Formats: sequence, C-alpha cells, structure tokens
Amino acid sequence: MIGLGYANVAGFLSYGFEPRRSFSCPREGGGGSPVVKKKPKISSVLGDLPVLKRHGLSDGTVTDLCLDSRRVTPGAIFFALPGIRTDGCFYIEEAIDRGAVAIVAETPQRPNPKVAFFQVEDARLAMAQVARKFFQRPDEDVAVHSITGTNGKTTVSYLARFLLQETGIRTGMVGTIEYDLGERTVPSFRTTPEAIELYGMMAQMKASGCTDVVVESSSHGIDQKRMFGLHSRTATFLNLTQDHLDYHGSLEEYFQVKCRLFNGDNGQVPETVILNLDDPKGKVLQDIVEGKSRLITFGEDPEAMIRAEEVEMSPEGSTMKIIWPEGSAKVRSPLVGRYNVSNVLAAISIAYARGREMLHVLPQVARFPGVPGRMEKIVAGQDFPVLVDYAHTDDALRNALQMLRGVTKGNLYVVFGCGGDRDRSKRPAMTRAALDYADHVWATADNPRKEDLGQIFSDMAQAVSGEDPISFVEDRRRAISLALDKAGEGDCVLIAGKGHESFQEYGDTVLPFDDRLVAAELLQIKRVRHDSGETT
Repeated sequence: MIGLGYANVAGFLSYGFEPRRSFSCPREGGGGSPVVKKKPKISSVLGDLPVLKRHGLSDGTVTDLCLDSRRVTPGAIFFALPGIRTDGCFYIEEAIDRGAVAIVAETPQRPNPKVAFFQVEDARLAMAQVARKFFQRPDEDVAVHSITGTNGKTTVSYLARFLLQETGIRTGMVGTIEYDLGERTVPSFRTTPEAIELYGMMAQMKASGCTDVVVESSSHGIDQKRMFGLHSRTATFLNLTQDHLDYHGSLEEYFQVKCRLFNGDNGQVPETVILNLDDPKGKVLQDIVEGKSRLITFGEDPEAMIRAEEVEMSPEGSTMKIIWPEGSAKVRSPLVGRYNVSNVLAAISIAYARGREMLHVLPQVARFPGVPGRMEKIVAGQDFPVLVDYAHTDDALRNALQMLRGVTKGNLYVVFGCGGDRDRSKRPAMTRAALDYADHVWATADNPRKEDLGQIFSDMAQAVSGEDPISFVEDRRRAISLALDKAGEGDCVLIAGKGHESFQEYGDTVLPFDDRLVAAELLQIKRVRHDSGETT
C-alpha cells in the first residue's frame, strides 16, 4: 500500500468534483501565483462579477486563487464550490483561518469582518471568469487548439504538438498524460483541469515562450465550465461514441455538451472549427457552426477539405495520399490502425489551420515517436508482440482488435477490464467487442474504485454465451501472466484499458500498477525460467 499522499489522489480521480480533493495549478515554490507579478486588488478581480449579494472588505490584495481550503495562503480568493461528496462551504472557516481575503460561494454566509464575501448564482462560472482575468487572459496571447472527441484526443494532441514544434512553433500541452508548461513537464492529474489550473498553466506557458497550446477538452471539463470563456484559435471535433453515459444520461446529452465548445455556449466561438466528416456527428456540427467560424473538414469522405486517399495499412503503420486545397502528397505514418488515419488527418488539419506549409508539415508525420500507452510495444525478448493500449470504450477496443486481427498470423489474446463507478451500460458492449475478435479474453480489474468487482464482472458477463472463450480473473497481474503464458510465436497479446496509467484504484486507495512495467517484468521472469528449464 502507498502512503496517505497517494490515497488522497483517489478523490480527484473520481467523477464530479470534491473541493478538498482538487489540486492547484503546478507552481514553483510556495503560496501565491508565480506568473502574476503585479498582485491586483479584490475590486479589480471581482468588481464586475455578477453577484446576488456581497458584504465585507473589498480593497485587499489578491495573491492567489484556490478551490481547496488546505491550499489557501494569505491573500487568496477561496471558491467554495458545491460538490458530489461534500460542499466547499463547509470549509470557508478553514480558508479564512488560513488567510483568505475573499470568499465566492452560491449560498449566503454570515458576515465576517476578516473577508469580503460574494454570493453568485454559479460558482464554477464565476471561478472561470475570475481565473481568466486574474491570469491576464493568457488565451488571448497564445493560440489555443482545443481538441474534443470520445477517442483519439491524446494521440491528436501529441501529434499536433509535434507537428507545430517541428515547423517552428513552441507549443505547450494540457492533456491526459502530461502538462507541458514550456520550461517543464509535469504528470497530468485530470484531462481538462479546473479553470484556475488551466489559465494558470497557460500563463506559465506564455511566460516560458510558448506561442501555442493544445488542450484536450473533455466533456466533463466543458460541462463543469472549466474551460468557460476560453478563446480557441482552433476547436477540433474527432468523433462521438458511447462513453460517460453515467454522467451525461444519454448519448444525445453527451453530444450537446460537446457542441458547447463550437456553438458559443462555452463563452466564445472558436476562430476555426475543424470537423471529422467521417463521423455522423461531424456533419451535424457542420450545420450548427456554418457561418459562425472558419470551417475546415477532414476525413476519407470525398467532400472533406483535407482528406486521405489510397490508404494502405501494415503492421508498421500506414501510407496514404493526403489531399488539401492547394495540393497533394504521399505520407507515411508510424501509427498502426485505420482509426489512426483519422487522427493523422486531424493533427494535420490543426497545422494547416495555423498556416503551416503543408509540404513542410507532412514529412514530419513519419518521424512522430508515438504516444505513451497508445499501442505501445513491450519488448523483452519474447517471440510475439505484446501491446499496451488505452482503449477503454467498446468502439476503441473494437477498432484496436480489428486492426490487430488483420496483422496477426496466430492467435489474438486480450486482457481488459471495465472501470468501477462508471457507465455500467458500456460493459457488455466492451466485452462483446473483445469476444468478437480475440481468440481468448481475460476479463480483469481496471480501477474498480468503490464498486464491487463481482458486480462489474456480472455486467460484463451479460454479453457472454456458454461457449465464449473468456476467463474472469480478479487479479490484473495474474490475468496478464496467464495471457503471456498462452501466447507463442505468431500470436499477439493486447493489454487494454489503462495505457499510460501507473496506478490501480481500490476504494479510497491508489496502488502502483503499470501494465507496461508488469508485462515487461513478467516476460523477463518467464524468459529466465524458460532458459533455466523451469516451468512458469
């Protein structure tokens, strides 16, 4: 078991929001924002905020913004946000004791001579507006490229950043795996961070010389107004498949949240909208944004502005002819799988929208080093491929296995699980996708969180018939070991669902677990035992 610090991570890894389990933006040193040199007064930061009621002091100096009472430092504004498990208002007194100079909340509070109080209708909206102002609107000084979609956000973000940087644009990144702040890179703790963190990071990127930033825009981030008011130079829609229905309720509600990034309901209309015409919802969005923004479309659809033709797939990647309004060229991509053709087109479209010369951009695609935990190969001397991938929806899993089925001469084996406290309706669909393509499936734990693993397995088993080749194994390490034991020359093993993640969540505890390290270790042990004549 890991210590208390890691256990605390469980809160912000869960859905929704828990004020005492969120983190401020990465900072150098102690309290206060390192990128706001001239500290403003309360009146200049909160003075034009629409309020229901206000009382108390109004001329104090603001040094920081916080939504976690434990991280409040003298001079901070504390946002007491309502949450699923608790309410930030419970911690107002703690924030005041730690030196907060102002409180923003949705419920009325008793006057306190130590602080200014602002009652607002929507505390999240207020926090986004104040954060953008406090950090001096960094999104107006860097070109923001927002990317949304059920699958592919991370791959497109990495590739877009790579292409922009290779063509001379220093580019930061906010995403699922890491936050690239320009001068330093830190591990990600949430795909789309809270508004304070997001605008704070952009201010750091600007200070370090970045002129662009790619932002993975999750549906939760959009719905919870973490990105509200963000000025996007480009906003890209990749696709929409079933996911997060436990949060959004229906696929249509899920789509409507995504639409906010494009139609102005997120506070601003993007300068350029980039849409995937191969996805039906991309064409729906095309009608919605027509005339509001510059429009660039991509796909294999013959009507796409930037499209791929003559696509040829191989175990090493793909080649394709890319056509854009001013020309065409052959492109080689190291990314495996037909779905990655769409990801390549999306990243190219972002570079095109940014005004980069396509004949300079396209050759760089072949040099892309890939993305951690996305079809990542594990090599430890074995005579069969072992791949780790983040595929955690039925569509992503089906695409991955369909691609591997086409390049695997022998048997295809898959290890995967379904997350606890998440959309139960997608569990049978994911299981069916695995069974449709794999020769044997090991269903196992994948962040059970506070849900009973037996219940998760029961939901998955709804898609299983009597003869289906599936084993339910509670211990993920054991499941991976069994799959590796069964594989031989010509076979292929896919370990899906966690990708780059380095932990497993059980209840309120986070334990270290990295599919890549576990697979490499098991392969090494098996090779040593094989060489010594031992049985595994």
